[in-house]
Amino acid sequence: MKKRVEKENGERWLLSYADFITLLMIFFLVMYAMSNVDSKKYAQVAASLNSALGDGQGAALMLGQGGTSNDIIAPVDNPSVQADSTKAEENKLKDLKNQVDKYLENNGIKASASAVIQERGLVISISDTLIFDSGQADLKPNSESKLVEIGKMLNTINNYVVIEGNTDNVPISTYQFKDNWSLASARADNVTRALINKANIPPVRIASRSNGEYRPVAANSSESGRAANRRVDIVILDNKYSSTESNQTK
Repeated sequence: MKKRVEKENGERWLLSYADFITLLMIFFLVMYAMSNVDSKKYAQVAASLNSALGDGQGAALMLGQGGTSNDIIAPVDNPSVQADSTKAEENKLKDLKNQVDKYLENNGIKASASAVIQERGLVISISDTLIFDSGQADLKPNSESKLVEIGKMLNTINNYVVIEGNTDNVPISTYQFKDNWSLASARADNVTRALINKANIPPVRIASRSNGEYRPVAANSSESGRAANRRVDIVILDNKYSSTESNQTK
């Protein structure tokens, strides 16, 4: 019995030797690929090695080019698929804009609110006089219904929403707000809460922020310009920005 055990233990070196030979083969394959400038062969070697190593996650293999620089061989995205996705996103935001425009026009508030598509997404700008009293952050009693209607439209899509408070550059200092930054922050926060509590927008899809007086859309040298700057922007982010925002909540 003892001799049989010793025989079995003596043959275990074959397993280690086989592993060594396999690793040695992979090493020489990599060295060969690094010395060859043919990118197609890089891809073939990378695919073979990833398959041999059991990489089921599509991880990229890094190989040197001529020993001077490194490139990552990774799957190439299909341009047509990307184009279709981009077009679908554009159409979705355009449809939402049309809904908002129709609501603003039907309710006679186009002079106090507007919707425009920017690179970052759809921006609905609401004048402060429509939903706030001068220098205040509490919503007017009749303003919540307007926000609820807009919120219902926002719930037809799943894009991330950012509420931005903005002011003019006229200084403010009261017992409630020490500066424009505080006023803009409180206004954005109250609009956000209304959309969550009254329009049932999921809290994970929405955030508020203050721009203070530092994101003007018009010159503050005239009253009309200052009035344009006193606003709350409801920003429905394009999906490429929505994914960035939503990942921060995970």
